[in-house]
Amino acid sequence: MDENLPGGARVIVGVDESAAARLALAWAIGTVRLRRMPLVAVHVARAPIHAFPEALPVQHAARAGDESRSADVVNAAFDEVAGGLPHDVHTVIVGRMGDPGYHLVELAHEGDLLVLGRSHRSLLSRVLLPSTSMYCARHARATVVIVREPAPPEEPPLSASRTRRFWSK
Repeated sequence: MDENLPGGARVIVGVDESAAARLALAWAIGTVRLRRMPLVAVHVARAPIHAFPEALPVQHAARAGDESRSADVVNAAFDEVAGGLPHDVHTVIVGRMGDPGYHLVELAHEGDLLVLGRSHRSLLSRVLLPSTSMYCARHARATVVIVREPAPPEEPPLSASRTRRFWSK
């Protein structure tokens, strides 16, 4: 699949179903248009955990199914963010199966721009699933841009007169 990737400097964006990935994709599309660089949209499906994954009889079928699902996930993200694949941008869609951080770092070469989204996660989520964006920031040879999901707006505190009036009636 790497033979179809454009050479030279590229913008590589990690895409999944999260809102942070949608923001990263929007940022990447804007950057690609400004810098006139090719865009590589990558979706990596996590592989099933097994001591000997090649011994599973459905392993090859799972890979083929995940690659087609990857294209569906990336196309849905483009539909939501830009109304479909942008016609003015050279775009390549890549689907992989395995650890997202490893595959993104493997695809990003020196001179590339690797764009990732980062959402707010709970402590339990951070312990069970390591951060892909932090892995890429530590190991990638390319420049890494991490687009954070905005914090949810906090509700304004109620004034003392409002709370008293609410509870008194």
